[in-house]
Amino acid sequence: MKTNLKFALLGLSATLVFSQCAPQKTEEVVEEVAEVKTPSLTLLWETADSLMTNESVLFDDATGTIYVSNIEGQDPLGKDGKGSIGIISKDGKIINASWVSGLNAPKGMAISNGKLYVTDIDEFVEIDIATAKISNKWKVEGAQFLNDVAAHEGKVYFTDMNTGKVHAYADGGITTISEGNESINGIAVSTDGTILGLDASGLKKWNADGTTTLINSAVTGGDGLIILGDGNFVASRWQGEIWFANDSTQTLMLDTKAIESNTADIGYNAAEKIVYVPTFFKNKVAAYKLDY
Repeated sequence: MKTNLKFALLGLSATLVFSQCAPQKTEEVVEEVAEVKTPSLTLLWETADSLMTNESVLFDDATGTIYVSNIEGQDPLGKDGKGSIGIISKDGKIINASWVSGLNAPKGMAISNGKLYVTDIDEFVEIDIATAKISNKWKVEGAQFLNDVAAHEGKVYFTDMNTGKVHAYADGGITTISEGNESINGIAVSTDGTILGLDASGLKKWNADGTTTLINSAVTGGDGLIILGDGNFVASRWQGEIWFANDSTQTLMLDTKAIESNTADIGYNAAEKIVYVPTFFKNKVAAYKLDY
């Protein structure tokens, strides 16, 4: 009995030694890699083709109204008095194609303090939204091709594509805040007041000291600009392209050049992630769901 016990104890000791020396089994850790989603646009609707030479779309977050600027002719610099601002519904119905008439070649729009501000070749136009009447016009000194507009906390910013200038309107006065921006067009202002623009060099922002920093040099010659947040943007090119861009990448989401449908100064419904596209010579507005 003692001998058997001795061997039994020796066997137990050996088992313990081998178990301590043997490699320990570890659980395999599988790291999950998040799927990278490619930004895309899906067509929701198009208006009837009776918004003549529509250049810009503006969505009013406060009321849900969608404004459309109509050049109403072939010449973006023609002073013929045929230009207008129209209104369409959120499902693509034309409510009033000429809500305000008597303009020349209206382009960019922005809303500030109950007024709709519009560029019109060399004039900056103020429309009282409540009465649908033109309440003021300012001749901008030296202006040649006033284009996009953006508003922030009582100031309204607008570009002149031909002169390369950025102007600002506040309290009845217009000043020039930046020059030397080749073919400057699209402009937007972030919630913290940073101004961003699209010109021949690409997408850039203005610093507090008036200098600019280039964010993306690939999306050049842009028309409309949307700030999505988190460093992401949507930019359109008039020829028929809409891009998703940030400081390191860019993705072409829409290309309508083959069907000769332009993509001018786009508008955006942030709550529903809908991009509104003025098709210029196609005379209609198209709405796309943005997925990113």
